[in-house]
Amino acid sequence: MGLFKAIGGVVGGFAKKAAAKRNQRRYAADRKKATAEMASLEKNRQKVINPYDNFSNLSSMAKDLSGNLSNPYASLSVSTAAAEMQIEEADIALANTLDTLRATGAGAGGATALAQAALKSKKGVSASIEQQEAANEKLRAGGEERLQAAQTREQVRVQNVNIQEGRRMQTADAEGRKFEFNAQERRDNSKMSFLRQSYNTAKKGEYGASMQKANAIGDIASSVGGIGDALGGDIGQALTGGGGGGVPSASGSVDFVGGGRSALDQGMNNLIAGSMSDVRLKENIKLIGKSPTGLNIYLFEYINKKFGKGTYQGVMSNEVPQEAVSKNIDGYDMVDYSKLDVVFKQI
Repeated sequence: MGLFKAIGGVVGGFAKKAAAKRNQRRYAADRKKATAEMASLEKNRQKVINPYDNFSNLSSMAKDLSGNLSNPYASLSVSTAAAEMQIEEADIALANTLDTLRATGAGAGGATALAQAALKSKKGVSASIEQQEAANEKLRAGGEERLQAAQTREQVRVQNVNIQEGRRMQTADAEGRKFEFNAQERRDNSKMSFLRQSYNTAKKGEYGASMQKANAIGDIASSVGGIGDALGGDIGQALTGGGGGGVPSASGSVDFVGGGRSALDQGMNNLIAGSMSDVRLKENIKLIGKSPTGLNIYLFEYINKKFGKGTYQGVMSNEVPQEAVSKNIDGYDMVDYSKLDVVFKQI
């Protein structure tokens, strides 16, 4: 019964190893996919922008309006027409008075009085005209002043509106670009976080599958050892009539059980050591040939003798197809020789 149980253990171990291997491949594919997507996202990520690089100097919109200003009082002049009219009228009045005096034979005193009365009347008319002209000129100048002031105020208002609107449009453009950049950045960061989580999940799954595979190999080794014990015990009983585990010979007693177990253990040690193909674990490496597919074949020794003593034949993990390579718990490369056309063996 022990033999059948051991055989069942071997079969179960290989089944666990195959399942772990499938899981390891699946997680490795997920990890590589996440890595590729992260690299692509990082490569195509938007460039950092300056949202204010489109701002321009609006000072050119401010115009010098002093050229539009003038002094409406600069052209004011003294009205001489009234004075000239007054002189002319005075002369005419005097001439008329003299003519009248000659015709009537009046005295000089009457002529003088008439002339003075006429002159006084004309002076009043002349003064009234002059006052009207001065008032009109003042009103015209004041209206021109108010018109220029109103025009200047309107020009300043329109200029300020243009400058403020230009500033508002530039600020709105900058804020819009900043919002768009930040929105895309948040989206990229969210996706990057998701991909990192996917990568870490796949990495942990790959590591877990690798441990399951290692445990399965350990189960296989233990079961094979059990087969050796069972076979060795049966052979010993057959040869000794059930009296022990060996028979005497010329060179002494032979322990069939121990010999069978030792050979099986050595075979399992070779199986486990063969998977450890990281170049960092090896020394005295010597190239001895190539496989049919062109893989380099080496002779080497393990630095740490726990992986095996003596010289071995095999490959370097960094030179074989990566689908045949996985990582162990310590981060060293392991090679699945079933995917290669190179035989791992101890020389």
